[in-house]
Amino acid sequence: MVQYTIRRILLAIPVLLAIVIVVFGLARSIPGDPCKSILGEKASPETCERFIREHGLDQPIPVQFGIYMKNLMQGDMGDSIRFGRPVSIIMIERLPVTIELGATAMIIALLIGIPAGILSATRRNSAIDVTTMIGANLGVSMPVFFLGLLLIYFFAVLLKDTPFQLPPSGRISAGVIAKPFYEIYGWDIAKGGVKFHIYEFIGNLYILNAILTQNWELLWDVLRHLLLPAVALSTIPLSIIARMTRSSMLEVLGLDYVRTARAKGLPNRQVVLKHALRNALLPVVTIAGLQLGGIFSGAVLTETIFGLAGVGLSMFEAITSRDFPIIQGLVIIIAFIYVAFNLIVDLSYAFLDPRIRLD
Repeated sequence: MVQYTIRRILLAIPVLLAIVIVVFGLARSIPGDPCKSILGEKASPETCERFIREHGLDQPIPVQFGIYMKNLMQGDMGDSIRFGRPVSIIMIERLPVTIELGATAMIIALLIGIPAGILSATRRNSAIDVTTMIGANLGVSMPVFFLGLLLIYFFAVLLKDTPFQLPPSGRISAGVIAKPFYEIYGWDIAKGGVKFHIYEFIGNLYILNAILTQNWELLWDVLRHLLLPAVALSTIPLSIIARMTRSSMLEVLGLDYVRTARAKGLPNRQVVLKHALRNALLPVVTIAGLQLGGIFSGAVLTETIFGLAGVGLSMFEAITSRDFPIIQGLVIIIAFIYVAFNLIVDLSYAFLDPRIRLD
């Protein structure tokens, strides 16, 4: 297991390097002038010339790439052209939003998708099976932006001034204070250091921060704001997981060892959950891992519709303003998340099926 893990990590290095090279080139092939996009169309040629020189955009592409790789190896992703702030600091502020949104959406997808797939498989060709698969097909087909707008209209407009009203946008309500845990505990941490940035990142995870500080008002408010975008983002992975679970369960339920378990007189619940489900989960885990990576990289529309300043919205803003350092930094983070999830999925095979030996 250890050798396999090390080997996979080493194989991921050239993959990430190739992604950096491709993204670096594609970012600079985006039509438009970064100066005009950030300073406005009325910026004078002299101003744009100075702007380009200050940000090193006047140098040849290979030279720019060499400088970027040198800084990246030292943990420096550069400074945002638009904001003039380090990309790493912007990540600390915005990545927690996407992590909370993606994790919540995936939890919803798993908690509903797997039971729905199991129920559909054990009641094959019944009304429950047909209804579940119709719902799954609708979930895969419905665009996220359309569903998001429907949810906003229903829960924020039609149910306004009712106990079921939910916030249409934002992360917390006005007046709700998300004071970081290290300030609550009175920890004296020097600002600007690595330790401070780690604590700040954790503090920006509002759900975790609310639990650490026992601020239940903050926790409830964050969950209310997160529910609609998480539901909208979870529909596609939920539908795919439900369909995959059904297909895998139908295949496993027809195997000899399952029929033997039934012939021994074991309860149907025990046969399904203990004997069939564990083997049926192997392809489900694979598709869930891929969907989780897709959630983090595909949250652009969801975050834009619901006004969440996360990685997706940051990527959209960076592309429209030709902010190359942010584009490159975000893609590197997303690629790292994909690689990490794929590694976790592969390692989970040995746990789910002891017959699999990864070494």
